[in-house]
Amino acid sequence: MSNVTASGSSRRWWALGLIAGAQFMVIMDTSIIGVALPEMRVDLGFTPGSLSWVFNAYVVAFGGLLLLGGRLSDLLGARRVFATGWAVLLIGSVLAGVAGGVGLELAGRAVQGVGAALIAPAALTLLMMLFGGNPKELTKAIALYGAAAPAGGTAGVFLGGVITQYLSWPWVFYLNVPIALAALIATPALMPAAAPRRGSVDLLGALTVTGGLAAGVYAIVRAPEVGWASAQTLLVGLAAVLLLGVFVAIQAGRREPLMRLAIFRTPNLAAANVAQLLLGAAWVPMWFFLNLYLQQVLGLSAFPSGAALLPMTSFIMLGMIVAAPRLIASVGPKKALVTGMSILTVGLAALSLIRSTGSFWTDVLPASLIAAAGMSLAFIPSLGIALSSARPEEGGLASGIVNTSYQIGSALGLAAMTAVAAANGADEVGDPSALTNGYSAALVGAAVIAAVGAVLAAITLRMPRQAAQPADREPSTVR
Repeated sequence: MSNVTASGSSRRWWALGLIAGAQFMVIMDTSIIGVALPEMRVDLGFTPGSLSWVFNAYVVAFGGLLLLGGRLSDLLGARRVFATGWAVLLIGSVLAGVAGGVGLELAGRAVQGVGAALIAPAALTLLMMLFGGNPKELTKAIALYGAAAPAGGTAGVFLGGVITQYLSWPWVFYLNVPIALAALIATPALMPAAAPRRGSVDLLGALTVTGGLAAGVYAIVRAPEVGWASAQTLLVGLAAVLLLGVFVAIQAGRREPLMRLAIFRTPNLAAANVAQLLLGAAWVPMWFFLNLYLQQVLGLSAFPSGAALLPMTSFIMLGMIVAAPRLIASVGPKKALVTGMSILTVGLAALSLIRSTGSFWTDVLPASLIAAAGMSLAFIPSLGIALSSARPEEGGLASGIVNTSYQIGSALGLAAMTAVAAANGADEVGDPSALTNGYSAALVGAAVIAAVGAVLAAITLRMPRQAAQPADREPSTVR
């Protein structure tokens, strides 16, 4: 191998580090604020009911704009959109940190979500550009990228606790500033360039799909608080359906749509996205209610409860990096996905056996490791199938769709399982038995979602062993 080729190969792996770092940051920004919320409520004047919007403002902007971020990556070039996303995230972080009131705080969080919606699909597009030419390297790259998500979630809990205790809540946002600056400096040197392609941005389509997805996420995250049958939930949900219907009509009639509807006729792409949606719908509620069980029933404070999640996080990272690629190589992505979702179902069912008089070592640790093993084996093949099924020129769109699927699934699953938990006693604050019953019911619901995902993947995926991998060709080089 020539020195130039070796240098290019080494640079690709450094670039993967930055891509994985982007995934780490996007997920960390959803969890790092948890411990800081009580202090933010006092300092900024949030009401108990409005405080959740420090989280929701980020999620709504993120989930609503992912498709636009993917389309812009295809048209303007993934490297340019990736860098722009970091700049926007930096601005949003500064706004959220300096905020002296509710309005500016929520605006800053929404701007952070916009930055994340540009970063996430561009990062996956860049990953495919760098590693799509080598199936073995692609699986390894996706595994490292996937492992960054649980690492970011757990790191957010740790860092949020440390920063809030020893500094102050604005620093949970200021932490992003040096990281974003480093990413902006490194991006031109590490990431492959792609010339902008001729085409137009379907602004009307972008507005309707963003409004529809944002309204849908809004209705979902608010429903447990205001009621699933309330006028607000029904009206906002209806608005979401109407806006998404208008979006579909626009896409069917435009010459250059934001999302080519025929992309869903691509073999396995729709099935892989359904798997990602159901994975989010099962996994995020599990993480949420397990954290509540550790704190509100077992009596751990926020920082020790984050430490209690560390074995599960380490196990899932190990599974994604080591076990998942080997299983995919051995049995193919479909069997690996079905196996992973089946194991996740078992782990969630075991977690649902938690007791009000239980302990971390007997009620949480063994079952959480089983669930982590299942998630690690299911996430990598479903993501790989979704990304590699699309045409190369639609990599950004495919990335936006799969990110949207997971985020919408997470929001829907968490909202639905929150309602299940509340109906089974989780609203009885201070009553460990009632809380445990509610959390257990939510974990049973998450297990059912994972089981449905396993069955649907087994039925709907149609592929030979290596069908999810792109055809062998020379690996791409950094330009």
